[in-house]
Amino acid sequence: MPDAEEAIRENLVRLQKGNKAPLITIGNFTETQFAEINSGRAAFKLHALEENEILFIGRHLYESRSKDGYTIDDIMHQIIGALSADAAAIITHKMSCTRNMTGRADAYGNLVNDQAVYEMTARKPRAELFSVIPKGDHKKPPKK
Repeated sequence: MPDAEEAIRENLVRLQKGNKAPLITIGNFTETQFAEINSGRAAFKLHALEENEILFIGRHLYESRSKDGYTIDDIMHQIIGALSADAAAIITHKMSCTRNMTGRADAYGNLVNDQAVYEMTARKPRAELFSVIPKGDHKKPPKK
């Protein structure tokens, strides 16, 4: 989506300042990701996504990653990696996510695979980006 990165950053800055952030649309899954998510969810008898749209507020994501010492710039890199067109859909009975299988060198000396975790019920029939996890971040940033 045009200006999605800017809108995501604006939400993260609002949250950093202790303000509420609005629900925004930040993009779509690729056709392959969308099909894989829905077939994976069907295998667990979970409802399918009806609309190929990714929403974002960011409160949980910001709180989790900033508690780990990550900056907004770090979080942006994690989101961009996790939402990549190359990210693979991974569905379990507990979570629906996409994970970039291509490692990304982070600012702390790790090679990480960014994973986006989606909330699929609160905004039904759409997916909300709930969190990102930099899988393989054994060296964490210093906490402030």
